[in-house]
Amino acid sequence: MTLAAVEAAAARIAGHIRPTPMIELAQVRNRPVANRLFLKLENLQVTGAFKARGAINRLLTTPRESLQNGIVTASGGNHGMAVARAGLIAQVPTTIYLPPNASPAKIRALAGWDATVHVVGETWDDADAAARDHAESKGAIYFHPFKDPDVVIGQGTVALEMLSAVPEADVYLVAIGGGGLIASLATVVHARNPKARIIGIEPVGSPTLHAALAAGGPVRLERQWTRVATMSCGMTAPLIYDIVAKHVEEIVLVEDEHLIDAARWILAELAIRADLSAAAAIAALRLGKIRLAPHERISTLICGADDAALGTQGTAI
Repeated sequence: MTLAAVEAAAARIAGHIRPTPMIELAQVRNRPVANRLFLKLENLQVTGAFKARGAINRLLTTPRESLQNGIVTASGGNHGMAVARAGLIAQVPTTIYLPPNASPAKIRALAGWDATVHVVGETWDDADAAARDHAESKGAIYFHPFKDPDVVIGQGTVALEMLSAVPEADVYLVAIGGGGLIASLATVVHARNPKARIIGIEPVGSPTLHAALAAGGPVRLERQWTRVATMSCGMTAPLIYDIVAKHVEEIVLVEDEHLIDAARWILAELAIRADLSAAAAIAALRLGKIRLAPHERISTLICGADDAALGTQGTAI
């Protein structure tokens, strides 16, 4: 996981993703903070989230013969959409396992990408176990959302675009599910700007990396009670933990209700239907969870699209 690897991935996937805009938050009522705040609009990415970056990088680094028995993954929605698109591009069968709290809108949309969908178990970890069983029994290749280095490296390409648009940002706020995004972003940002502060946000009901940092290594949560599939994961990977422990200053926790309120604020102020993970930074800022100096400039992502603000659940790790 290096800056050079992410730069190579950016060149590799350039013809398969959309460069998305970055805007400064302005002309809104009830600003979450007085600081300058910049939003990377990955909700406009193909399939509606940054996950398209990692899935296509994994596809383009995989030998064609390895794909002959198809692709499988576990997801809360967004990664599944991205992998389904990769399978459609490769013209191989794709199977997506989802937990029952995945967004109904994402489940319906997956059919449009010709994916076979199974809703199983109670949590994302149950979907992950089913996907691993499928990969073993069918000989399919598993595109894991955060244990697969090529997927995680692909996610880091969003940080290159963020740095290009706003090189002077002081604080980066990143929602966490399994931790792939924050690990790859942190690698890129600190290679270019070592003084930048990187802060993660998790739901109270799935404090995966918060618990890992407290324990000094990955631990399996005894239970998860968040309703947000996009930010639900029972245990991170050692690869992710090692990067986060080195680069991430702090992880703050927010309640599901505050994520929903923040998604509604984004819809009202920006007319963006953000998924609940996409609202995590706004939620943390509105709650005063992020310590900021007056001069510090904040960079974050609207990392996925959904109808979360209208009452459905957020999607995807």
